[in-house]
Amino acid sequence: MRVVVIGATGNIGTSTVRALAADPDVTRITALARRMPGTGAGDTDKTEWVEADVTDSDLVAPMRGADAVVHLAWLFQPTHRPAVTWDANAVGSARVFDAAAEAGVPALVYSSSVGAYSPGPKDRAVDESWPAHGWPGAAYSREKAYVERLLDAFEARHPDRRVVRIRPGFVFERQTAAEQRRLFAGPLLPGRLARADRIPVVPDMPGLRFQVLHSADAGEAFRLAAVRDVHGAFNIAADPVIDAAELADMLGARTVRVPQRGVRAALAAAWGMHLVPASPGLFDLAMELPIMDTARARTELGWTPRHSSREALLEFLEGLRTGAGRDTPPLAPGTGGPMRAREFATGIGRRP
Repeated sequence: MRVVVIGATGNIGTSTVRALAADPDVTRITALARRMPGTGAGDTDKTEWVEADVTDSDLVAPMRGADAVVHLAWLFQPTHRPAVTWDANAVGSARVFDAAAEAGVPALVYSSSVGAYSPGPKDRAVDESWPAHGWPGAAYSREKAYVERLLDAFEARHPDRRVVRIRPGFVFERQTAAEQRRLFAGPLLPGRLARADRIPVVPDMPGLRFQVLHSADAGEAFRLAAVRDVHGAFNIAADPVIDAAELADMLGARTVRVPQRGVRAALAAAWGMHLVPASPGLFDLAMELPIMDTARARTELGWTPRHSSREALLEFLEGLRTGAGRDTPPLAPGTGGPMRAREFATGIGRRP
């Protein structure tokens, strides 16, 4: 079996390539990335790396003869220029789907997100039938919801193709910490503050609850979706659900009630001054996310996470403290002045 992985050098991409490489039924992996990784970024016996950009590269040729395509490529920045992310994420995904159709690939697996869902109830979990119309104030959510509509159209035009949508919660591990700091916190956050003994308080905002999973478990879900005869959407997340009380217990800290409006106003000001890359729209989205029911992934996909959400978060914090990363451009380690200087050079939200 040959699987094409698009966006193979990022957080979920590296884990998906590793999971596929460990599967004896997968004989070849064609890994597409906008920027090539260093040595040791994948199973060299099975993995062929192809430099390609979803916005303008020929995507049909590397897909011909593939048994499945896993589409993971996504551009989070620049938040100050949403037309750039729209071109990569919405238009780029349309090009991926068109190429898969032209190449005759029988199975298409797409990385959606909890962020594609419409706001949900706070007193119960929602399954995959919950509306996926997104939160209009965040470009990330708008784009994820739009690509869900593209997939609806793809399925209508190609009923003979197997289509799977994986909708993960927040995906963390130690080696993704440097990337995620760059994407969301920016160069002004000192990694040493991530030590548990230096976090005495956890802000408690009513309604802020979210789900987490380890990147390796996400990669395993995408492997299963690629190799098994399953269809449709699957929510994936680990237990427990994370809230202020859970974070405080993890860190040995205490909770302090903070006003949601004040936090948002401070973030909006920092984003407007290009001090942080994460937009206030992302904060609004986080406050509106539903809690996902993952029963279908466990029963029909056969997926069970090996790591708890607490383990994934603690790994991430350790990686944040040490600037951990991998030998790929998106996950490059974040320690040292030159890396942070390059972050300042991008305008912190003005350029990818």
